Amino acid sequence: MMKNTRGNPLALLPLLIFVLLFLGTGIVAQDFYAMPITVAVIIAIIAAMLLKPKERLNDKIAVLTRGAGQENIMLMVIIFLLAGAFSQVAENMGAVDSTVNLGLAFLPSSLLLVGLFVISCFISISMGTSTGTVAALVPIAVGIAGQTDLALALTVATVIGGAMFGDNLSIISDTTIVSTQSQEVKMVDKFKTNFLIVLPGAIITMIILWFISSGQSAAAGSDGDYSLLKVLPYLLVLIIALIGVNVLLVLLSGIVFAGIVGLADGAYTVTSLIAAAGEGIGNMQEIAVITILIGGLIALIQHYGGIDYLLHFITKRIHTRRGAEFGIATLVSVTDLSTANNTISIIITGPLARDIADEYGVDRRKSASILDIFASAFQGVIPYGAQMLAAAGLASISPIALIPFAIYPAMLLISGIIAIAIGFPKKLNA
Repeated sequence: MMKNTRGNPLALLPLLIFVLLFLGTGIVAQDFYAMPITVAVIIAIIAAMLLKPKERLNDKIAVLTRGAGQENIMLMVIIFLLAGAFSQVAENMGAVDSTVNLGLAFLPSSLLLVGLFVISCFISISMGTSTGTVAALVPIAVGIAGQTDLALALTVATVIGGAMFGDNLSIISDTTIVSTQSQEVKMVDKFKTNFLIVLPGAIITMIILWFISSGQSAAAGSDGDYSLLKVLPYLLVLIIALIGVNVLLVLLSGIVFAGIVGLADGAYTVTSLIAAAGEGIGNMQEIAVITILIGGLIALIQHYGGIDYLLHFITKRIHTRRGAEFGIATLVSVTDLSTANNTISIIITGPLARDIADEYGVDRRKSASILDIFASAFQGVIPYGAQMLAAAGLASISPIALIPFAIYPAMLLISGIIAIAIGFPKKLNA
């Protein structure tokens, strides 16, 4: 059971400073990435250090470093780096292009939007990045809109929807890594629970998209080349992850297999393969550093009583397991709206969500799924998120214009709410 303490609301001031710096700078500069997250977190840590001036600085630093160096934080960092290496090695040897072209080659014109959604889902699950999926597929969405009467905003938003589906479920996605590590559950268990919750929303999305595009007659076939061999690294990672193999072994196997395929195909030399892996690791360094810093910041906030205050504030309004699940969903949703980053929102709220789950008997597989589902749902809708901004930039369209066509993010949100309301999956509540 949690400690019976009201905590200290002042201890939340550093977290408020972090959110205001990030959100406020974005509003003033009209660019939500004008304030680097690392800078905002460091300023928040300095603010936390100034609390309780009578406490020795060395003691505060000890709290910071212990929090930053927690076992689950370090494991998260290693997974991030390996996920980045796999994603880049696979992409550079042509896996993304082959997967896209393979799907488009067999895509009938009556399933234009459905096919685009499914391809986006698979690419995102394989790459583990929604933003990368958007970058790869939005140009194709623009081309489809140009050849048909389908609205450009609709085709682009369909890609974003598929990207969020995969980002929510992929075992190499930042959000999956963070949600499972913060709740201390296996990725395969979270995947199964999460998949059962979101599947109805995905099916309804495909039905809606089929109705919208069923009258289109433009050819959707692709003249691009593809290689079935280059698609296999993604399938390998997905299959062995679902079997339940340790995630580090999954990612290492994917890197090795994608590298072998690239070497055999001539896409890589040994040096270019190493360079690709290094590039992928480099791409994940910022999120790794942010994770470490936020781990230290949350430890300081907890040390000063901020987490206890939040727990008291939330739990005095919670009386049931269902209420606890809605409380977790609200926490991560508000945080994502504030930070415009679903990974960061889960890093911030994960420890608190775990405490709430334990207090009210919420299965941690469910709490991990709730964190990822609600963060992903709002991330796919907010016009100042990375996915919307990237897609809007590539398609030369306002991100606001994409919101009415955010079909899957809306279905994802509805699926999450219904799952909590009816206690689904039932087996978790037995």
